[in-house]
Amino acid sequence: MDIVDALGAATGTTCVVGAGGKKTTMATLGGRLDRAVVTATVRIPIFDEWAGRVVITEEPVRTVGDALERSDADEWPLGVVPEQEREDRYRGYDPETIDRVAEFDVPILVKADGARMRRFKAPDDHEPRLPATADTVVAIASAHVVGEPLSEELVHRVPEVGRITGLDPGEEITAAAVADVLASDRGGRKDVPSGATYVPLLNMVDDADLEANARRVATEIHDRIDVPRVVLAEMRAEDPVVDVV
Repeated sequence: MDIVDALGAATGTTCVVGAGGKKTTMATLGGRLDRAVVTATVRIPIFDEWAGRVVITEEPVRTVGDALERSDADEWPLGVVPEQEREDRYRGYDPETIDRVAEFDVPILVKADGARMRRFKAPDDHEPRLPATADTVVAIASAHVVGEPLSEELVHRVPEVGRITGLDPGEEITAAAVADVLASDRGGRKDVPSGATYVPLLNMVDDADLEANARRVATEIHDRIDVPRVVLAEMRAEDPVVDVV
């Protein structure tokens, strides 16, 4: 299965949350879609290197509409952001602004939370910032965290992960613990709109041991909640999909 189909990103608004490869996932999807809008509801690292064009605008609806009328392939995927906050990052829009952009018939990719370059996380009270029109929410965790200690080096918001999993700092992150977070409505499923498809993504599956870890997590997720699929992937690979479980 192609990664676009595996993550349900071919149409509608796809929001990416979690930790362990949001930027790479968005770049991979954007590069495989004929046309896509790339944006965020939170801060997002500069992504000009893989976008066709990035426009800083307070009127993203007009910007996207004009781009669709021009049909210039060179400007897709089209990034829209309201402000460059620092040299290395843009600011995101309010979720309600994304709802208005979603009226166009074009795939939209939205970074909807932050992780400070960690590989696993649970959301804080103010996260995620999901638009009401989200069609798919992809929650990412890195397969690399299984077997590692619960620590700030690997995990964003250690206390929140501990409250969901029962782990104390320094204890081993098990496959069951990763599944606990991804299956929880206080974790990966937090604030997912009614009617949206929820797809857990286990990323960085780049060897046999990591694949075995990811498969254990996927089994544990299916034991906890009803999801259509769990995607195992290595987003840096030419063919990112390892398996769909």
